[in-house]
Amino acid sequence: MQSNNTRKRPIKQHPLLPKGVEVIVPPPPFEACTQVDRLLVYATSLIIVGSPFWFYGGIIWLYRKWKQYTSLAVQCADGTCTNNVTQEDNKRCIVDAERIEQYARYKKLAKRFGAALAAIILLSILGPHRNEKLGTALGVRKWRLWDAWLNYVGFSVMRDHGKTNHEIVHPDFDMKSSPAMFAFIPHGIFPFGLAFSCLPERGYTNTWGPFRPVVATATKLFPFVRTLISWMGGVDASRNSVSRALKTHQRIGISPGGIAEMFETYPKAGYHPNDEAVLLRDRLGMFKLALQHRLPIVPVYCFGATKMFRRVQLPHFIETLSRLFKISLCLFFGKLGLPIPFRQRLLYVLGRTIFPPLADGEDVSMLENDDLNQRVREMHDAFCDEIVRIFDRNKEHYGLDHKTLKIV
Repeated sequence: MQSNNTRKRPIKQHPLLPKGVEVIVPPPPFEACTQVDRLLVYATSLIIVGSPFWFYGGIIWLYRKWKQYTSLAVQCADGTCTNNVTQEDNKRCIVDAERIEQYARYKKLAKRFGAALAAIILLSILGPHRNEKLGTALGVRKWRLWDAWLNYVGFSVMRDHGKTNHEIVHPDFDMKSSPAMFAFIPHGIFPFGLAFSCLPERGYTNTWGPFRPVVATATKLFPFVRTLISWMGGVDASRNSVSRALKTHQRIGISPGGIAEMFETYPKAGYHPNDEAVLLRDRLGMFKLALQHRLPIVPVYCFGATKMFRRVQLPHFIETLSRLFKISLCLFFGKLGLPIPFRQRLLYVLGRTIFPPLADGEDVSMLENDDLNQRVREMHDAFCDEIVRIFDRNKEHYGLDHKTLKIV
């Protein structure tokens, strides 16, 4: 007689992985990254990652040209030539005629540079090209470009099913479609870990499913990055914006360490080269939102995210200004000193899902402040423990057995 009990799918186990770790997306072979892939990565890195350098440098150059030709036109504005002139004034008349011609030329050039400057600034502010529907129409998630990037970084995903002290089982939860918040650790100099998890269709199809990325307001300063984020339906990192997105879409991805986490690495004082740091100790906002909307949090550690760029340690007040204005005043470099990332394999490890510690039908709004804070702290502690667990269990496989993870 046939049994009514459905069998669970066996976990794909690799002999060199810790027990309970499932390979979801194996890394592509090293040779999968062709010379064409490298050229695409290098070109787009200079255009996208390096956009603040050439974009604002270009604006400054246009402004200086506009100011230069405007000033020259003003200097020539007093040059006149009349019909009633004496013989002695012939030379001066010729000079004045040349000035009139120069004035017209400088005025024309000033108008051209001024128009170009105004058009670029207006386009960067208004951004009609950033409509999410346009990104869908262009099929941005299926571009050949992203295959080049995923081959370059050796994109791979694993899931750690190992036991944890905070395990709560919800059999109805579906990683690819259920409402959830995905927390990607660490941020890195540039959030490649978050970007490759939601932009290329190949990245999320067989892993965690589509979601909307939560991004810092400062990303608006990156012209092309801002456009891509708009096409993905990006959500501003303010609490109100995230809360509104959770009410409607209920699937978001976030890097909780944010811009401030960029500075919590070596060569900062107090850090050793063997330290990996994540900024989580006082980051409770994500967990408050998870409780408010009764959403689970999926912890994801992205090995290699901090190694794609190197950072120059600047004076401490630069870090203070960055946190104050919520903008990354950071000096970084990649290959050949350019904004081209080093080729570093990105390994995503999904941990056990952290569910809100709430009973069925329990109303969060009815909880006392002390009780609510306790639930938030409980969820926060469970998340931190899970991040440390999946890091320690998988670091040797990645080749970082000498590294130590610090929660700061």
